[in-house]
Amino acid sequence: MRFTDAYAAAPVCSPTRAALLTGKHPARLHLTDWLPGRADAPAQRLARPTIRQQLPLEETTLAEALKPVGYSTAHIGKWHLGGAGFEPERQGFDVNIAGDETGTPLSYFAPFQRNGRFMPKLETAPPGEYLTDRLTTEAERFIEQHRDKPFFLYLAHYAVHIPMRAKAELIAQHRARPRPARGQNNPVYAAMVESMDDGIGRLMRTLEQAGLAGDTVFIFTADNGGLSAPEGPDTPATDNAPLRAGKGYLYEGGLRVPLIVAWPGRIKAGSVNHTPVYSADLFATALAIADLNNSTGVDGMSLLPLLTGRGQFKRDALYWHYPHYSNQSMNAGDLDQPGAAIRQGDYKLIEFYQDNRIELYDLKNDLSERHDLARSHPRQAAALRQRLAAWRDAVGAQMMTANPLYNTGK
Repeated sequence: MRFTDAYAAAPVCSPTRAALLTGKHPARLHLTDWLPGRADAPAQRLARPTIRQQLPLEETTLAEALKPVGYSTAHIGKWHLGGAGFEPERQGFDVNIAGDETGTPLSYFAPFQRNGRFMPKLETAPPGEYLTDRLTTEAERFIEQHRDKPFFLYLAHYAVHIPMRAKAELIAQHRARPRPARGQNNPVYAAMVESMDDGIGRLMRTLEQAGLAGDTVFIFTADNGGLSAPEGPDTPATDNAPLRAGKGYLYEGGLRVPLIVAWPGRIKAGSVNHTPVYSADLFATALAIADLNNSTGVDGMSLLPLLTGRGQFKRDALYWHYPHYSNQSMNAGDLDQPGAAIRQGDYKLIEFYQDNRIELYDLKNDLSERHDLARSHPRQAAALRQRLAAWRDAVGAQMMTANPLYNTGK
């Protein structure tokens, strides 16, 4: 089943990952930006709140929920939810390969190290091995070793994150293809995506060869929209058209992500679902699939009724809270990025914290968010803004404050 209206819990990585693993909204966790986050600057009118610098140990992760009922658990790839004392092994994972506090890999090619520091459990590697390929190999190995008992594998590829690095032969192949002046025209990004796609295919074949395909739920998603702003060499990485903007923004290009769930025999092949869902739903979904009912107190909802066509799925609205200036908006010279958003039905309202401005869009008729309806639909805008404020209060969302450094040059 492919979800057309799936969303990340935040327009950047760490908070979305925290929501996926706990089922709780980043605003409730007080973990609303990538870690450690970007420091306040004199050009910003507002100062960011003090956020958690790691996923709290007192939170129950998906791995911790599944272990008591016999699941082996593995984290392979990007963690970015805390360093010493807050590693995946402290959050319910039996195995951790490559995951640490950093948001970018120490190297995309072996040796997987920087300044003598290696990525966890990747100290030995053939010279020049590509990280995406290696992580896939590690995932295959875990499946083979645990094929006779239940397992939960969380494979979080570093690709397609900056720095943009890919295998030279794939870059050359994509460079040789005809490319449009605009749109999807980045050969390095294309090569990174191809390696990741190849890895997904390998994993699915591994499950089939092990006779596990029919007993395994395979979920593919992302932690934020594609990078559409300059942020280092070979960027912008991609173009999210017809969606507006990209990573770091509260527009659809920054929040809408792929979500595909495969479950042979239980989900009709080729299914498409248009229900708005988001990252935190995967926690409750996984527990429901495992016949566990301990997902109370979370913000996400089980997608099982949508996946199987049995039962009802009713949600009033989706919410986002991003009280930060993003790296991407700063690069674009767009300083009014901190804000919040709500989607209820086809309407989406964005509230910008810097100047208290709002924008309202009808996503059914304006997917690209080009026609602001806030003035022409004042009642709709006011109602959504009030609902958004009430939600912030309910989850204890942290707000921005006046920036004492503003225009001081310090």
